[in-house]
Amino acid sequence: MNNDIYVRIPKNKIAFLTKIIEGYDNLAMVSTIDAGEGLVRICATIDTLGEISPVLQSMEFVEIILDNK
Repeated sequence: MNNDIYVRIPKNKIAFLTKIIEGYDNLAMVSTIDAGEGLVRICATIDTLGEISPVLQSMEFVEIILDNK
């Protein structure tokens, strides 16, 4: 099962999202796919996949493109 979530965010929010997600008890790893487009991959584990969606949905600037849960 693929545990990756792809999101689009404003490029000036990429560092903020990374710090929140990785700082939230290592909820997931964040990788920038295309900084200019604000395309980001969030790699969660099977154990944290259910926890990550509410965190992302609480951020108004996050557009979830693909969620494999």
